Amino acid sequence: MAITLTNPSGLPAVDAYRQVSIATGSKLISVAGQVAWDAEGTTVGEGDLAAQVEQCYLNVNTALTAVGATFADVTRLTVYVVDWTPDKMPLFLEGAMRAGARLGATPVPPGTLLGVAALDVPEHLVEIEATAVID
Repeated sequence: MAITLTNPSGLPAVDAYRQVSIATGSKLISVAGQVAWDAEGTTVGEGDLAAQVEQCYLNVNTALTAVGATFADVTRLTVYVVDWTPDKMPLFLEGAMRAGARLGATPVPPGTLLGVAALDVPEHLVEIEATAVID
């Protein structure tokens, strides 16, 4: 495995992600921001943050798999959520956990969650982009 995830002493241990990733592979993979579209371009879970988070993670996984990578190879996630407020965290985590259960993975690389005013279309509530490294 090309990625080691860690929570260094002196930084808080956060359950939802790790503070640092160490990459030792040789191929850098950048996955464009994935929204809650199915393969036909239909929005999944309109108005349902947890369902959209789940679909975004599944779409990131599809992109990773297509190039020979998995969530174990992800060094960083960036998440954009429309009108983010901290009270939405349980729905976000529910969607992430559902995706993790479906994928048999726990996607916890370092990440940044940003609140935004809007995404590409009004029905999209979340977008997730990923960076990965493989040998």
